Amino acid sequence: MQNTTMTKAAWVEMFRQIGLSEAQMQQWHQLFEQGYPTQHQAFLEWLQIPASEIVQIREASKA
Repeated sequence: MQNTTMTKAAWVEMFRQIGLSEAQMQQWHQLFEQGYPTQHQAFLEWLQIPASEIVQIREASKA
């Protein structure tokens, strides 16, 4: 049976598989945060990222 839970690790692995660099992934977060902050929060929660890490990701995305 296939795992139906999406995690941060699985999402990052998909980004890496399509060739995104760390800088490109950061840019993706920045665009998401700037354009859709509420949805960005919900997406990070969906990935089951701990609240303290979500705060760090979102703060870094505002830079």
